[in-house]
Amino acid sequence: MKNQLSPELQEELLNILKTRFEGNMNRHKGMKWEDVEVRLKVNPKKLWSLNEMELSCGEPDVVTLDKETNEYVFFDCSIESPKGRRNLCYDRKALDARKQFKPENSAVDLAAEMGIELLTEEQYRHLQQFGKFDAKSSSWVLTPPEIRKLGGAIFCDRRYNHVFTFHNGADSYYAGRGFRGALSV
Repeated sequence: MKNQLSPELQEELLNILKTRFEGNMNRHKGMKWEDVEVRLKVNPKKLWSLNEMELSCGEPDVVTLDKETNEYVFFDCSIESPKGRRNLCYDRKALDARKQFKPENSAVDLAAEMGIELLTEEQYRHLQQFGKFDAKSSSWVLTPPEIRKLGGAIFCDRRYNHVFTFHNGADSYYAGRGFRGALSV
């Protein structure tokens, strides 16, 4: 089936996620892996999306339990922006607008293909509580419509022990800029 892992791959991914979860308890205080695992096992499409995050070097891990929806929220927790998701402009409109040297895809489109969402600026800042992420790279974040309408997009990184939010033309792309995703289960 499309967007579904074989039982063997599911088990392999669950083992990777469990090991990461147990090795980073500061990211999910008060949560139990068993509860997360139960939720994952009944959501095969979400497992497929987590596998896509893993395959593109995102190192997904649980970072919060959404109190409104009672869903576990995974973020990409790789130290730098996921290597398998770089060299992307912001969205399809920006990609289509490029006349030459087009990247292969856009961050928004690839996130949708993977079944995940780009982190918001607020989520990005939340992630930074758990480590020093993007000290050498940067990550596109969900851009407010009023900025996007004017041709821009925003990205974040961490420099000088501070999290910065910057802007760029949405059609720009760089080897060191990717995107981080979120997935609620």
